[in-house]
Amino acid sequence: MENVAELLARDGFARHAGIELVSVGPGQAVARMAIQPHHRNGLGVVEGGALFTLGDFAFAAASNSRGRVAVGINASITFMKAAKAGILRAEARETSLNPKLGAYTVHITDEQGGLVAVFQGLVYRKNIPLVPEKP
Repeated sequence: MENVAELLARDGFARHAGIELVSVGPGQAVARMAIQPHHRNGLGVVEGGALFTLGDFAFAAASNSRGRVAVGINASITFMKAAKAGILRAEARETSLNPKLGAYTVHITDEQGGLVAVFQGLVYRKNIPLVPEKP
């Protein structure tokens, strides 16, 4: 799993957004983001794009956790309630896996465990190892 952590450590956009990987395992991952003023929109709540980025990061970790390059081909998010402060947690779980496709659901929750958003993503699984094999 350290290969996934190394890959995601190079994600400059997630780093800029303040997202960190908490854990990763086969078909699952957890990420977190402490809400900062730059995450809020004009209404004072967390911007949908920030929530999408958090969900997408957890999705990327879970989908690449099996050691093959996985690239997103579809993603959607449903916003359940507004978040204004605190730390958000994104927990990604694999819901379906076959040789070419993987489906994932990410629940984004606030510190009280309230559901803020549900992110769903589909990946195409390339026949390429996540870390190139050494000769």
